[in-house]
Amino acid sequence: MKRLEPVLKADDIPTLADMLVAHERIRPHIHRTPVLTSRTINEAARAELFFKCENFQKAGAFKARGASNAVFGLSDEEAARGVATHSSGNHGLCLAYAAGRRGIPCTVVMPRTAPQAKKDAVRAYGGRVVECEPSTSSREAVFAEVVAETGAEFVHPYNDARVIAGQATCSKELIEQVAGLDAVIAPIGGGGMVSGTCLTLSNLAPDIEIYAAEPEQADDAARSLREGKIIAYDAPQTIADGLKVPLKELTWHFVSRHVKDILTVSEDEIVAAMRLIWARMKIVMEPSSAVTLAAILKNPEIFAGKRVGVIITGGNVDLGKLPWS
Repeated sequence: MKRLEPVLKADDIPTLADMLVAHERIRPHIHRTPVLTSRTINEAARAELFFKCENFQKAGAFKARGASNAVFGLSDEEAARGVATHSSGNHGLCLAYAAGRRGIPCTVVMPRTAPQAKKDAVRAYGGRVVECEPSTSSREAVFAEVVAETGAEFVHPYNDARVIAGQATCSKELIEQVAGLDAVIAPIGGGGMVSGTCLTLSNLAPDIEIYAAEPEQADDAARSLREGKIIAYDAPQTIADGLKVPLKELTWHFVSRHVKDILTVSEDEIVAAMRLIWARMKIVMEPSSAVTLAAILKNPEIFAGKRVGVIITGGNVDLGKLPWS
């Protein structure tokens, strides 16, 4: 297939031009997701919150954006070898979705403890699941074996310029949908969505403050920002399964330059925020998405009186294991 220019390499620093190309490339393969509000939640937060609902995205998560940009940016020769990644869930199933749309193979290395719903989704989109132990070292070792076996194109879940450029399209839509935002907050694990948010807002709306939210039990990004270098945990334990991975070089580039603060929340605060959104907004979203509202409610001195964009990153929940059951 013909590629839109400029051609972006995985280890490049993506630019605003790359994001604009990505948005055109992926438009046929994604939803322009809605922005929802809740008067009850606004009153609790004492702020105006605008929820960008990527739980309604194709494959149920924002990662369909970055995965689609990476897959459809490949030449026919590159694509013929297929794609592969390691992922706790959403990136893997979104890569399988994009690969399925293009008709190419996809292999995903997933922790054996990953939600069954996400493993099933990878397979439903035509992808192959290879399980590993629930640690960064194990997933990288098993993944190396997969690439050696298949020769597939590696699409990293977040430390990939093509992925970051795709995720950046989310905040582009948000500022087109909602005027006058004072701040935007997104969950942070490896930092793909937050990096994309930084890429877009630093260029198109530099007055908007960028915050990230993270579980206290997986607070490596918050520690990294405080200490000025990447801190990595090997196997953190948190209900927010999508936020267990550490920052890498490309995402650190954006986070270290543009994020105002990374706010941490407890497991109980994550569950309470998740339940509040389910109850009041009547939408399904996963624990990793709930860290944003939990952080806003925990830090009223930061957000009170402001117009805040809140990125709900995904809705792929194992309905048999809801945290309040």
